[in-house]
Amino acid sequence: MGGTPRQWGEELVPDQSGRTAVITGAGSGLGLETARALAFRGARVVFAVRDVDKAAAAVSRLRASSPAATPVLVRLDLADQASVREAAKELNDRFPAIDLLINNAGVMWTERSRTADGFELQFATNHLGHFALTGLLLDALRARPGARVVTIGSYLHKLGRMRFDDLNSERGYGRYRAYNRSKLANLMFALELQRRLAASGADTLSLAAHPGLAATGLGRNIPGAVRTLTRPLAPLFLQPARLGMLAGLRAATDPGARGGEFYGPLGLTETKGPVGPARPGRSARDPRAWERLWAESERMTGVAYDF
Repeated sequence: MGGTPRQWGEELVPDQSGRTAVITGAGSGLGLETARALAFRGARVVFAVRDVDKAAAAVSRLRASSPAATPVLVRLDLADQASVREAAKELNDRFPAIDLLINNAGVMWTERSRTADGFELQFATNHLGHFALTGLLLDALRARPGARVVTIGSYLHKLGRMRFDDLNSERGYGRYRAYNRSKLANLMFALELQRRLAASGADTLSLAAHPGLAATGLGRNIPGAVRTLTRPLAPLFLQPARLGMLAGLRAATDPGARGGEFYGPLGLTETKGPVGPARPGRSARDPRAWERLWAESERMTGVAYDF
């Protein structure tokens, strides 16, 4: 008999016992909800976070709610390439095989700022940090058959433009433009990573996902005037973090997911609703742009992938 297809939810996550999942930004928001869901299913979750003291409280709550959970804390500041290399070394030393890498952490709509490496903060944190981390963990990922890299982007990537002659926004900074560009970079990176993995014969998969519009601390830099104007409409578009994390969780665990897929909410505005395969925006579908971003990212980070 036919029927309405079952909506994908957290209860459909397969058993994760024996699997190691590294989640950036797991101390709060979407990352914490994802960590909770994976730990509940038996995964050993690694909290790769900038503030380990703050994340320790979240880890304690996780242990209290799931006594069998064995979370691990690793310090990682994605805006600092030296920190990325230190974290990658610690992860490689402790976990020679990694099943899941969820590139989740990020910053949004920050005021103009430069990192210690001289990069624009949003592009450095959201894209370059994850590009370098993934490359430095690639051997550990390939050591586990069927490992996955899931990069969390945003539906706002559709508004992004990849200015290859000004990736650091030196010719004029706009907090919204910079964020959209970094999220476009996330998706382009995930797609090009899958292309290169497949070409090398690796069975490691690269997927992308976006949460729609989720209520997390990521929006703390929203200007007050914008917050006031949009508050009355928030209930129509906003969803809790527990639902916002489902697209990434599905990309990470659904046995039917395929490399190169992009998951997100399927509601009318793509801000909420059941999760499933989404269509990347036009600006994210140019393989030549993927290759150019890859080359620029290798140059900026000094991390060259060995396929």
